[in-house]
Amino acid sequence: MRISANPLRGQQFPAFLLLAAAGLGLLLANIPTHDALAAVLHAHIAIPGTGLDLSVAHWVSDGLLAIFFLVVAIELRHELTHGELNSVRKAVQPAIAAAGGVIVPIAVYLMIAGGPETAGGWPIPTATDIAFALGVLAMFGRGLPSGVRVFLLALAILDDIIGIIFIAVLFAHDVDWLLFLLAVVCVAVFWLLSRWLHASGHLGIAVTMGLVGVLTWGLVAASGIHATIAGVMLGLVMAPVPAERVRHALEPTVNGFILPVFAFVAAFVVIPSVSPRELSPAFWGIVIALPVGKIIGIGLFGWVSMLIRPRGTAPGLVFADLIAAGTLGGIGFTVSLLLANLAFADDAGIRDQAILGVLGGSLIALALAAVFVSLRARWYRQVSAASE
Repeated sequence: MRISANPLRGQQFPAFLLLAAAGLGLLLANIPTHDALAAVLHAHIAIPGTGLDLSVAHWVSDGLLAIFFLVVAIELRHELTHGELNSVRKAVQPAIAAAGGVIVPIAVYLMIAGGPETAGGWPIPTATDIAFALGVLAMFGRGLPSGVRVFLLALAILDDIIGIIFIAVLFAHDVDWLLFLLAVVCVAVFWLLSRWLHASGHLGIAVTMGLVGVLTWGLVAASGIHATIAGVMLGLVMAPVPAERVRHALEPTVNGFILPVFAFVAAFVVIPSVSPRELSPAFWGIVIALPVGKIIGIGLFGWVSMLIRPRGTAPGLVFADLIAAGTLGGIGFTVSLLLANLAFADDAGIRDQAILGVLGGSLIALALAAVFVSLRARWYRQVSAASE
């Protein structure tokens, strides 16, 4: 395994940084610094002549996070063409497990929070934070077979695809299809420029691509479709070699700045001074559906996928490995925080409690993952030592 000298290109340090940023945001929101920081986050910054007038918090979630989704889309494209999902044979097992990891958390959430005010939050517990999950796996999984990581990676990638579909379809409002069509035209221009850049490597083409990318983002944001979808579209169409260079260049910035800043802003919520009985059903639905729903869904559906898989298909995981993967899948974090902001954008009270549910559910899943993954890793190390 290749080890990078830059900790921001690794898996463990970015996961720690993300958790620390969220913890700091939650802390500062609940001490006397709240009002001053809230004023900064709610301050609006407009771009003259564009119609774009967003708060600082929205510039983070709609602007900076679009760069994160650009990198995610580049990784998705690689896995779909050359990686762990480049054939039906490879994709069928994690796809079935991913389906369980979406269906069961939705069902758990709706059983708890299916009322008219909170039912719209059902997409929130469906996400898996791939960076966080792989970071926890790297911390506690020494000795696990590579098949566990491959399975988790494919599972999380499919979760990302589902999350992107939810963002694009469920949270588009009053769409201006002309503007979106112009954005699609810009994406086509971006695709063509990336092919020219691949062939010539000319700096002017790279600069033009950057300008077209910013224009695409602006058109998507103005069209009523969530602006992060611009990053997804651009990442999916970029030529492979330029895309890999962009991913490599942006990775430290995404891990060291963009995701921690988003985690800080998203977690900047006031803990309500109420008894547990007075908490919104959305909080309880998320805090239970993330760890419990993911463990049951991924474990059960993953077990079924193992029973029906073609003979010789890897990875051949046992049920205990699937449970360990399920605990990791319950770490929703980044995409779940975004979905919480989108699902309850019109109700700040429920939104804040939903965010607390994401943080609580993800921490429960993280703790369970640390235990289950450590136990499985120790078992595999003992088996390996005995065989030697």
